[in-house]
Amino acid sequence: MNMQTRHLIITGRVQGVGFRQYLAYKAQQFQISGWVRNCHDGSVAAMIQGAPENVAAIIERAKRGPRNASVTDVTVSEGSGNYSTFIILPTE
Repeated sequence: MNMQTRHLIITGRVQGVGFRQYLAYKAQQFQISGWVRNCHDGSVAAMIQGAPENVAAIIERAKRGPRNASVTDVTVSEGSGNYSTFIILPTE
């Protein structure tokens, strides 16, 4: 199975609006593994891994975010690692 891994940095009003829970829910819907966490600079970081079409779909969801979020940018780069589930990690 062809898998893609991407690292996302999501900026804007993305903390305190349920963004991590939203992304975890979407990851479950799209069979994505990896992680999401808040960062001290106010951004949200995520590592997503799955089938290319599912990775593309969750990136599109990250650009919108949950209802109370206001996403200004999503930076996507190559990711690494091997993940079996999707988890919410502590702030780093």
